Amino acid sequence: MKRILICTLLLTLCTGTAPAAGKRMKAPQKTTLKMVDPDATPETKALYANLWCMGYEGVMFGHHDYPSYGIGWRGDADRSDVKDLVGSHPAVYSLDMAGIDDRKIQLVREARERGGVCMLVWHQSNPLTEGPGTKYPVGTAWDNTKVVDRILTEGSEMNIKYKARLDKVAEAFRKMVDKQGRPIPVIFRPLHEHTQTWNWWGRSATTHEEFVAFWRFIVSYLRDTKEIHNVIYAISPQMDALYDDPVGRILFRWPGDEWVDFVGMDCYHGLNTRAFVANVEAMSEVHRRVHKPVGVTETGLENDHKADYWTEDVLPALRDQPCAMVVAWRNDNPRHAYGPYPSDSTADNFRRFFDDPWTRFECDLPDMYTMPRNVTVK
Repeated sequence: MKRILICTLLLTLCTGTAPAAGKRMKAPQKTTLKMVDPDATPETKALYANLWCMGYEGVMFGHHDYPSYGIGWRGDADRSDVKDLVGSHPAVYSLDMAGIDDRKIQLVREARERGGVCMLVWHQSNPLTEGPGTKYPVGTAWDNTKVVDRILTEGSEMNIKYKARLDKVAEAFRKMVDKQGRPIPVIFRPLHEHTQTWNWWGRSATTHEEFVAFWRFIVSYLRDTKEIHNVIYAISPQMDALYDDPVGRILFRWPGDEWVDFVGMDCYHGLNTRAFVANVEAMSEVHRRVHKPVGVTETGLENDHKADYWTEDVLPALRDQPCAMVVAWRNDNPRHAYGPYPSDSTADNFRRFFDDPWTRFECDLPDMYTMPRNVTVK
C-alpha cells in the first residue's frame, strides 16, 4: 500500500492539488528553478524539477556502488544488498567517476531503464604527483599537494593535462545514453568534501578564490567547451560535527548561485545524532536561501551498526525536511559496510525504514524524467 500511496502523493504535490492531510510541510504550488546549464536536455531539467518536488514528500534512499558488489557477492546481475533485503533497489545509484568504464556506464543505463537516479562523485587523482611508483597517498585524491593554481594558469602543463582529463569525463557522459540514444541525466559531484584538508582541491590546498575559479572552470569546460548538457552540478561539503555556524560551513567557498544546481552534504557523524539533526536543519535553511534541491549525499556507520539506526537516528532527522535523498556509502565487506545487508544487525530495522511512508526506493519513484506540472526550469 505504501508503494502506491507514495507515488500518488508526489503526483498530487506536483500537479498543484491540495496535499494529503497531516503533512506539515508543503511545496509551493508553482515554482521556477534555474539550472547551471540553460541548455540542459529536457530529461535533465525534468529530473532537476523532480528532485525539488521529492524533498517535500519524502526522502530517496541511495547507496554507493550498490549494483557492483555487496556483502558476500560481486558482479551478480540485477542484485544489490538492499534488494536482497527489501525487494527493491535503492532509488539513487551513487558511483565514482574515477575509473569509469563501460561496465559502470552500463550499470548507469540499467538504473535509468528501471527509473532510478544516478549520481557520480569523483575521487580524482592529483595530476601533479600521480604516476607509476608512487605510494599511497602520493598521487591519489588523498594527496593534498597544491596544484589547483597551476591548473588555472592557462596554457600551462597542468592546465593542458587537466583539460585532457575533462575530455575523458565528457566522453564518459556522452556514452551515458538510453536505448533511444538520449543522454541520461546524472548528478555530478566533481569537488566533494572541499571543506576538508585531505584532498588537493580542499581548504588546505586552495584559497577561496582558487577553489571558486576551479569549480567554475570545470563547469564551464564541460558545459560550454565540450557541450555536455545532461549534468546536474552538485556541491557537497563534509558536515560531520556539530558546528557553531552550519549554514556558513555548507556555503563555504560558494561558487555562486548560477554555478551550483544541487546542494548536498557528506555527513559521517557516527552516533552523534545531534550533529546530524542540526546539519540537516541547516541544509533546509540553505534550501530556502538559494532555492535549490538539497540532500545528504554520503552518510552511514562503517561497521558499528546500531540495531535501530535507520528508524531512530536517520529517519527522524529527515522527516518533514526538504531533503531529496540520503545516500549510504558502500558495502565492501562487513568491516567496511555503511548500508544495510541481510545479515546485518540493522536488517529488521531497515525493513521498517523501507516501509515508512517518508522513504522512497526505486519501486516508489514516479517518472523522474518527465517534467512535473507547475514547476518551470530555466
